[in-house]
Amino acid sequence: MELCHPAICQTGCNFPVICFHPYLKVDIETLDYNHYLPLFFDGLSETAHPYAFLARQGAEDLLDHGGDKILPVIPQLIIPIRNALNTRNHQVMCTTMKVLQHLVRSGDKVGEALVPYFRQILHIFDLFKDKKTKPSGVVRSHLQKPENIRELIPETLELLERTGGNDAFVHIKIMVPTYQSCVAYSP
Repeated sequence: MELCHPAICQTGCNFPVICFHPYLKVDIETLDYNHYLPLFFDGLSETAHPYAFLARQGAEDLLDHGGDKILPVIPQLIIPIRNALNTRNHQVMCTTMKVLQHLVRSGDKVGEALVPYFRQILHIFDLFKDKKTKPSGVVRSHLQKPENIRELIPETLELLERTGGNDAFVHIKIMVPTYQSCVAYSP
């Protein structure tokens, strides 16, 4: 897949927008993941359109094509993930959890690499796992699934447990005491 060459554009927002020049083509696999993946993850805390869309789409595209380039960048993604979850904005949190799920599915050892960082990113899950959300007045298309934070939290925790190895459950249980394991362990 080819993308146009990225260039940082000046905006009035905290998220530097990556603009793609139509004549300069660069293969997505040749992009510097140490630079661009944290940049897009940092943009997950944006709420204004089109910045929120660009951040999510950019992160997902890089995760789709990253392969082995993703694992070494994980430590740089923790602060942007934590910051996005700490906004306590329903939409930002839902988007971040979906991208976190995408991150975990993007490689074999990614779930295990996230386990040491659970203390930094899962504390907010405990606060919102039982929170009732009011139905929004936003009209959604029939193709767009409504986002429910109460469904996304257990879904994300279960995925983290399944992919995080033997220690994942213990680390999740420390941060979310009411979490019940989804993996059957044999004695």
